[in-house]
Amino acid sequence: MSVATAEAGRELLEDAGAFDPRAEGQRLFKEWYAGLEQANERGEPVANVFVMGNAVEILRAFDFKLVFPEINSLQTGVRKASGEYIRLSEDYGMSPDVCSYVKADVGLILKEHRHPAGRIPKASLAIASNMCSTFIKWAEIWERWLKTPTFVLDLPGQRAAGWQVRPGDAQHAADSRWVEAQFQELIQRCEKITGRKLDLDRLAQIEERVNQMVIHWNNVMALNRVCPAPYNAMLDGLTFIGIMNVYRGAPEGVEFMRRLEEHLKAKVARGEGRVAEERFRLLFSGTPCYVSMRRLVELFETWGGVFAYSDYLTFAAGGMDAAELMYDTSRPLESLAEVTALAAQRGLSNQFFAHERLAQQIRDYGVDGVVFHGIKSCRFVSSGMADTREFINRRLEVPTLYIESDLIDPRYWSDAQIKNRVDAFFEALHQRGGGPVAQKPQATAGRAA
Repeated sequence: MSVATAEAGRELLEDAGAFDPRAEGQRLFKEWYAGLEQANERGEPVANVFVMGNAVEILRAFDFKLVFPEINSLQTGVRKASGEYIRLSEDYGMSPDVCSYVKADVGLILKEHRHPAGRIPKASLAIASNMCSTFIKWAEIWERWLKTPTFVLDLPGQRAAGWQVRPGDAQHAADSRWVEAQFQELIQRCEKITGRKLDLDRLAQIEERVNQMVIHWNNVMALNRVCPAPYNAMLDGLTFIGIMNVYRGAPEGVEFMRRLEEHLKAKVARGEGRVAEERFRLLFSGTPCYVSMRRLVELFETWGGVFAYSDYLTFAAGGMDAAELMYDTSRPLESLAEVTALAAQRGLSNQFFAHERLAQQIRDYGVDGVVFHGIKSCRFVSSGMADTREFINRRLEVPTLYIESDLIDPRYWSDAQIKNRVDAFFEALHQRGGGPVAQKPQATAGRAA
């Protein structure tokens, strides 16, 4: 390492201070849950929203407390409590094949909203969308059981392979008008619930914060193109994307992402990677297994493999992974509709036309192999994996691995079976000429900045 590079690393380290992304992320999640506990008693409006297609900017402009049922469910897995919630829902009569997120949420209802992180309030409004077919059926449960008013957003997706709309063309204009009309109806619902009108200046302020978060997040993702990668996209990245969703458009979200970028730039300047000896750069495709996430990552990092990227960071980012999707705050509502239409296409394309995005990500992150994770209870994500894997293997000649478990159901994790598959995968990578990080081309911090 040169003297100049070392000096730059020291300066960045001083700027980043003692920032610990994991500890700070845990603190922010704890504060978020604490803010939810007394929301009903305080008479605050509460909205159930999903991480994709959620109109959070509008809801935040009306000061709704945001509940993310997916995050609640995955947190039961992280906290090793999901089995209890899932068993409750299955004892009630739900099929083992139903999404385990949904079953954990049904278990939460049966436990009178008592969550390991605290009591979850009942919602004044629920927002669902066609970004996942399960969202709509899930919201119907709240309608039937809890009498929660539900608003379903119909968002335009990608129509065919290679098909794309761009800002300014006729198709995007039509899509944006379609989305904006739905937002107008949603705003009327919010005004009725809260008893006040939408403040467009407030909406613009929230959008400006989202713009800042987009800039920081894209810089953070680009830093992982450096070898060695400063963070693991399948472990650290999940904390980052969680904060991006829960604090989207909030001052705390902007500050976290700003400090995160500084922290990771300092690591890159020092040549410090997530894995001490990075040998293989990997891409994770699919949703995570939260109940055994640390073990899963350990199985790969033991071989010197790091997940430089995960396509989960694309379809769970709500469009914030695309640097070009920035709001025009002089036209807050119209711009929100325009960006949402493009973000929906991006998110849905990752489900139905994943091979197009994966091919680009493999090039961007210098990927040596792709790991596909099939989810037992999520056919929406898993059903097309076989075709996508075939494309990656044959067309791009990139080695792939397929493993299967579940989002949060511990019954589908087989440690011995998965370890055997992972070990065989790395043995094959070694035979292709994989070696220590010193043999790989080194990227510079400037490339990712």
